[in-house]
Amino acid sequence: MEDTHSVANLMQSTTSKIQQLQKAFAELESQRAVTLNLKWKELEDHFHGLERSLKRRFHELEDQEKDFETKTRKAQQVLKNQETAVVAKEQACLRKLQDKRDAAVFAITNALEKHRNVSTPVSASCDKEDGVEDLTSYPETDYLEDNSYPELVKLCVEMNSEGLHKFISDNRKELAALKEEIPFALKAAKDPAFLVLESLQGFYLMNADGKKDSNLLGLRRTCIMLMECLSVLLASLDANAFSSIVSEVVKERAKVIAEEWKPKLDALDMDANNGNSLEAHAFLQLLSTFDIASNFNEEEFSKLIPMVSRRRQTADLCRSLGLSGRMSGVIEFLASSGRQIDAVNLAFAFNLTEQFSPVPLLKSYLKEARKVSPPAKTGNTSPPAQNDASERELTALKAVIKCIEEHNLEHQYPVDSLQKRVVQLEKAKADKKRATEVVKPQPKRPRASIPAALGPRVAANFVTDQTFYPRVADNRYPPQYVYENRPYVYPGPPVDNHGPSLMGPPAAYNFSPSHGNYFGNGYQYQPSYLH
Repeated sequence: MEDTHSVANLMQSTTSKIQQLQKAFAELESQRAVTLNLKWKELEDHFHGLERSLKRRFHELEDQEKDFETKTRKAQQVLKNQETAVVAKEQACLRKLQDKRDAAVFAITNALEKHRNVSTPVSASCDKEDGVEDLTSYPETDYLEDNSYPELVKLCVEMNSEGLHKFISDNRKELAALKEEIPFALKAAKDPAFLVLESLQGFYLMNADGKKDSNLLGLRRTCIMLMECLSVLLASLDANAFSSIVSEVVKERAKVIAEEWKPKLDALDMDANNGNSLEAHAFLQLLSTFDIASNFNEEEFSKLIPMVSRRRQTADLCRSLGLSGRMSGVIEFLASSGRQIDAVNLAFAFNLTEQFSPVPLLKSYLKEARKVSPPAKTGNTSPPAQNDASERELTALKAVIKCIEEHNLEHQYPVDSLQKRVVQLEKAKADKKRATEVVKPQPKRPRASIPAALGPRVAANFVTDQTFYPRVADNRYPPQYVYENRPYVYPGPPVDNHGPSLMGPPAAYNFSPSHGNYFGNGYQYQPSYLH
C-alpha cells in the first residue's frame, strides 16, 4: 500500500513538473538565437499523453488489486465454512457414537437386571430332588418353575442334545421367543459348552444334500442358533466364569470339530451359495463361540465372509473374529461380483460409506439386473428370456427399495420412479400370466356311425338340426367341466414355507424328522432368517 501511495503522489506532482519544464524551456528559447524546431505545444501534448497513460494503467492495477482481495476474502470464507462443517460433522459422529454406547450400556444393564429379577438361589433339597449337583453355582435355576418353556430347561439340565433338537423343531413357530430363553436354559446345564458341542453331531450327514434335504437344513440352522445362544450366555459372564465353561478341554474338542469341517468347506461353490452358506456360517460361529480363531489362519477363514454376506449375523460375527480390518477388501469383492446389496449393507455396518458410496453401488446393481442375455438371432428374444429378465429386474428393484428404506437413503436416491417401475412390471407379469394360462379343453363325445346309404352329412342340415332341435343329454358319460380338477389353479390350504423337499424322501438321521419344516435356502435378497 505504501508503494501505491507514493506512485499516486508522484503522478499528482506531474503538472507542477511540466510547468517548471515550460519555464525552463521558455528561458532557454529566449537565450537561444536559433528557433527550435520542436515547439512547446508538441512537448506539452506528449507529456500529457504520458500522464493519461500512466493514470489509466494505475487505475487498472487498482481494480485488479480489489478483485484479488475480494476473491481472497471469498476463499477464506469458504474455508471457514468447510472447517465449521467438518467440526459439526465430527461432533455429530461423536454424539451418535455416544448414543450407541449409552444404548448398549442400557441394554446390558436391563439384561442383567432381568437376570437378577428372575433368579433366586436353589435350595439343597431341590438339588437333591432333581438329581442335579452343580446347579447351586447358577442362581437362575429357579427359572425351571417360572419359565414359559420348563421342558426346555429340563432338557438342558439333563444334557439331552437330541431332545433339545426335537423340542426346537416342534416349536419352530416360536423361534423368536425360544432364542431369548435358550441362553437362560443353557445356564442351567451342568456343562453348557459340552451340550452345544454334542448338538453339532450330524451337521454333516453321510450321503445327504445340504441344499435339497430340508431335514438337514433344519438341523443345521438349529446348530447355528444354539452356538449363538451360547455366545450370548458367555458374553454376560466375567473372565473366570467364561474360563470355567469354555475350558481347555472344551476348546480342544471344538478344534477337532473345526478341523473336521474345514476340508468340507473347500468343496463349496461361493457363487452357488449366493452369500447364504449354512456350512460357512457354522464354521465361523464355531470359531467365534469357543474362542479358537487364533488356532486357524485368519486370511483363510476371512475368505469365507462372502459366502455368508447375506446373513444378518455377518457383521457381528466379523467383529467377534477380529476381521473388521479386512472388510474393505470383502466389500470391494462383493461390489465387483454383482452383489452390491450385500456390499452396501456391510459398508453401513462398518462405517465405510465414505469409501464405498451406496447410491452408485445400488444403481450399478440395477443396471446389471436389467441386462438381458443376447438372443440367438438379432431381434428375436424368446418369451421365456423376456420373462426371466423382467423377473430379475423386479426382484432387483424390490431389493434396492428395501435397502434404501433400511438405510434412510431416500434423500440421495428417491424411490418414486423405482416403485412406479415395480408396479409396471407386476402388472405386465399378471397380464402375461392371464394370457398364457391354459384352459383344459372339454372332451368330445363319440358320435354314432352314419350308414353309408345316407351319404355324407350336409353342413346345412347340421346347422338346422342344432338350431331347431335341442340336443338330448347323453347320460352315458359323466359331465365334464372346464375348471374341474385343476389343483394348480386352486391351491390347497397354506402350508409352512419350511415344507419337506419335493426332490425325494429326505435322508434319515438320528434326530427328529420334524426338522424338515424349516425355512428354505432363501436365494432372494434380504430374506427373513429366523435363527
